[in-house]
Amino acid sequence: MNTSGALFHGQTPLAVRMRPTSLDEVAGQRHLLGPGSPLVALADPESNKPGTVSVILWGPPGTGKTTLAQAIARSSGRRFVELSAITAGVKDVREVMKEALNQRDLYAQSTILFLDEIHRFTKAQQDALLPGVENGWVILIAATTENPSFSVISPLLSRSLLLTLRPLTDEDLVVLVDRALSDPRGLAGAVALDDAARDAIVQLSSGDARRALTALEAAAGVAVSEHDGEGEPRVTGDRVSQAVDRALLRYDRQGDEHYDVISAFIKSIRGSNPDAAVHYLARMIEAGEDPRFIARRLIVHAAEDVGLADPRALQIATAAADAVQFIGMPEGRIPLAEATIYLATAPKSNAAYAAINAAIADVKAGKIGTVPLHLRDAHYAGAQRLGHGKGYRYPHDDDRGVVTQQYLPDELQGRRYYEPTNHGNERALSDSLDKIRRITDS
Repeated sequence: MNTSGALFHGQTPLAVRMRPTSLDEVAGQRHLLGPGSPLVALADPESNKPGTVSVILWGPPGTGKTTLAQAIARSSGRRFVELSAITAGVKDVREVMKEALNQRDLYAQSTILFLDEIHRFTKAQQDALLPGVENGWVILIAATTENPSFSVISPLLSRSLLLTLRPLTDEDLVVLVDRALSDPRGLAGAVALDDAARDAIVQLSSGDARRALTALEAAAGVAVSEHDGEGEPRVTGDRVSQAVDRALLRYDRQGDEHYDVISAFIKSIRGSNPDAAVHYLARMIEAGEDPRFIARRLIVHAAEDVGLADPRALQIATAAADAVQFIGMPEGRIPLAEATIYLATAPKSNAAYAAINAAIADVKAGKIGTVPLHLRDAHYAGAQRLGHGKGYRYPHDDDRGVVTQQYLPDELQGRRYYEPTNHGNERALSDSLDKIRRITDS
């Protein structure tokens, strides 16, 4: 049986053929598609009237931004115009606005303008959108993978609803893959799919619907080309690996491997081994681990295990997290790697971590005591009469900037929580703290 025609449909990609024709077919994004939501209202043909709000769709690649825009246009019966910020200029935008105004005034037909990658538009190009959006000539549905707060001008943001799309879940991707297998628009039952192959496609797709369907189509092509004529072509895990040219990593984001790899990652950084740390980082990235999860673990590690031995570590880890949020993947792997290597090679100290744990343990054990009178707030009525603030010594009045004074409650006098190490910046900090304590505690 010749199945190539059923598979390839004149070379139109499977991901394009399987785009939903209505919101009911959209997989995922249930948080945006409840009854009465803005997107559902936009798709309602009865709401075809001026003043309908524009939206900005922000989310990772493959989460359905273009799909949602096209499904809304088809369901609502509105005219649909698509521009790409990569190729369109101010002149193109103005021509769309002019034609949209004509369609509205002459035929009472509203226009949806879908603008992909709006973050690539300059300020002048985005300014050209404002009259049409503000006056209702078009309903703008703009898509971006970058934080709109940084990439979209404020006047356009204030005139639009910002909706955040989430990566598709594994369950969402299974629905998409199985639908593409049987749907006449897709593979129309021309191939069979092993459970292992389905799991592999979902794993390799990392929440990206387009990637899942592309991998399925490529693996189906391998299955057909290697078919010996007996039975139906079958997509196996090995054929998925062969098609996408990537090893099928044994990594379940909800299973033991997830915890084993992140544990090895953190322990390699703590052990000052940047090579091992980068290896485990690569495994997580290639397995589709959420980069925000990795970034959060780096921030925790910077505070817990590097600490004040290198105070810049926390700044770098936080900057890496911001960078991942701002630029997305795959480029986000670079700041993640930079932060990983920095933390692995930084001097280590868990003294701040130990200090807060010890202090919390004392508080939980009831070792609290009363705040010394001279440290209490003296600004409210009656405070002076109660002796609050009396005898407090202002450190800035002393040339040394430090004065002899009791700070801990009587019950905890002499208790030490923070004990700096001799690693990195804490070596100098330890010397300085010894001098300070000799003055404050004398």
